[in-house]
Amino acid sequence: MSKQTIDLNGKTILVTGSPGFIGANLVIRLLRELTAGRVISFDSMNDYYDPKLKEYRLGKIEEAAKASSVDHVFIRGNLADKALVDRVFEEYKPAVVVNLAAQAGVRYSIDHPDVYIESNLIGFFHILEACRHNPVEHLVYASSSSVYGGNKKVPFSVEDKVDNPVSLYAATKKSNELLAHSYSKLYNIPSTGLRFFTVYGPAGRPDMFYFSATQRLSRGEKIQIFNYGNCKRDFTYIDDIVEGVYRVMQGAPEKAVGEDDLPLPPYAVYNIGGGTPENLLDYIGTLQEELVRAGVLPEDYDFEGHRELVGMQPGDVPVTYADSTALERDYGFTPKIGIREGLRAFAEWYKTYYG
Repeated sequence: MSKQTIDLNGKTILVTGSPGFIGANLVIRLLRELTAGRVISFDSMNDYYDPKLKEYRLGKIEEAAKASSVDHVFIRGNLADKALVDRVFEEYKPAVVVNLAAQAGVRYSIDHPDVYIESNLIGFFHILEACRHNPVEHLVYASSSSVYGGNKKVPFSVEDKVDNPVSLYAATKKSNELLAHSYSKLYNIPSTGLRFFTVYGPAGRPDMFYFSATQRLSRGEKIQIFNYGNCKRDFTYIDDIVEGVYRVMQGAPEKAVGEDDLPLPPYAVYNIGGGTPENLLDYIGTLQEELVRAGVLPEDYDFEGHRELVGMQPGDVPVTYADSTALERDYGFTPKIGIREGLRAFAEWYKTYYG
């Protein structure tokens, strides 16, 4: 698909879900890279996980803002508050919108479906409506590898059908893609969805396995390994995710008119994943080695005594595997950071943060 090049310098950029994990790292990247313009951070700072971690990331954003020539504004609020969303768009007129705000987590959606509907559907609808009524050059939004559900064909391609989600979280993310497509078609809004594959790294989400496992091991507790270890995940390091988002922001799907004189939807979806799925047991082994190396765990730690093999959890899938050739073709980028390097950075951060 042809792309319209967007120069981010001098623009107002809205990033929702900052200071979430991906959002915070993206905002810091923007503050360091750009020489002019404004970045608007928007987040509810909810307590889905320890708010202190979000405050920590917000502090890192503020440090980057002090050293930047780009203005930064943080707005605390909920995307479900339509009046607030509309007010932000009317006051700041963002040219580029990156919607990363969402209720995450497959397992949490089983017992808390209401928060997914509020954040992932109603909140995203408010973003789309605001883009409809304001001159937005490009809407970039987070989807998820979860949309592939129980697909047996690997690697997962954006050309594959994704009509059978196995969790409510996945269903809301697929709904985001459908809603974005309809708004792109009806209102000629350039939009790009990004299907993230198991993002990890320093100051990540504590509900992600590598983080929660580290916390349990450091307390001397057992970790549960699902599907008896027979899982493969396409783990993607945070710096690779941010690089992909940063490049995509600068290339919006080009507007065009079809034979019926109506707009062709300026719409695209991409995978962002390493393309090298790792066996879960190998990943855990690497994590344990790096935790020992960083001094989080002692060298004589009894790992076998702290493992418990259990069955598959509802909503989980045995394999995730990204085909990112479209991203490489259109933006010249494929994630490259391996799990050894990524988990080493996490372990060193964990040791510093938690002491």
